[in-house]
Amino acid sequence: MDKNYISPADLGKVKTYPLSERKNKVRVSDFASPAVPGSSVQRLLEGLPKILAGADFCSLVSHIGAAYARGKPVIAMMGGHVIKCGLSPVIISMMEQGILTGIAMNGAASIHDFEIALIGETSEDVGTNIVTGKFGMWEETGKLMNEAAKAGRSEGMGLALGRKLMELEAPHLDVSILAAAFRLNAPATVHVAIGTDIIHQHPDADGAAIGEASFTDFRIFVSEVSKLGYGGVLLNFGSAVVMPEVFLKALSIARNLGHEVVDFTTANFDMIQHYRPRENILKRPTSVGGSGYAITGHHEIMIPLLAHAVMDQIR
Repeated sequence: MDKNYISPADLGKVKTYPLSERKNKVRVSDFASPAVPGSSVQRLLEGLPKILAGADFCSLVSHIGAAYARGKPVIAMMGGHVIKCGLSPVIISMMEQGILTGIAMNGAASIHDFEIALIGETSEDVGTNIVTGKFGMWEETGKLMNEAAKAGRSEGMGLALGRKLMELEAPHLDVSILAAAFRLNAPATVHVAIGTDIIHQHPDADGAAIGEASFTDFRIFVSEVSKLGYGGVLLNFGSAVVMPEVFLKALSIARNLGHEVVDFTTANFDMIQHYRPRENILKRPTSVGGSGYAITGHHEIMIPLLAHAVMDQIR
């Protein structure tokens, strides 16, 4: 054997633990209420200064309303923090009203969504569990999500996870974005980086299956991005690295294939405006036409405000 060979860790020997033993920071009972048509924030918007972020926010609401009226896509990308902030009912309400036409999420968001549907809780205490080697070693999450990935190699991870939750008749399907997408027949894609998610630690993890399922989702996402031209909207909710990078590559492919993905609107919602969202969401994609808006603030305030504002405009 080559003296430089390093034997890979055998994940088959990993110990897993039942979710019922885990203490969580996030419970479904703390989630937001869904946005509904007629919940007026019009007076608030009219009172905002027509300066800087005040003007940007109102303009973004108008772009989303116009996209809805014209039947153009409005795609929401998101990281795990959106789920952990209890915003799933808000996102789902926008999907049900036909405002959000597609969802794209990183691996963390899919895990939090899956656990919320399954047990009504998520978000373990990493600091405590990393000391004992229990961090991420939860039996049901890893087993069930990896089963879905293996079954969904050719159809995509988002669809496979949504179907899995429906088949399980998970107790909290009403607050699962993945289940809602499956129910509404709306595209929901999951974009993973191998080794970043706790389900990759599980003895049942199959790198080939995870990679193929996520790559299928990437190609589905390219198809959705190709429809954004001339009036569509791309929203990024809290993903600082993975989703901005995925979007830029998807946009390049769409244009390479001959789609005119120009004159559309992008927005980045986050507490800090990071480099990649600024460049890959706001600047580079709209350099040949369109608008990019940086909306800075806490997700648990800004996303419900956006949802209610758009609902008020389209009613």
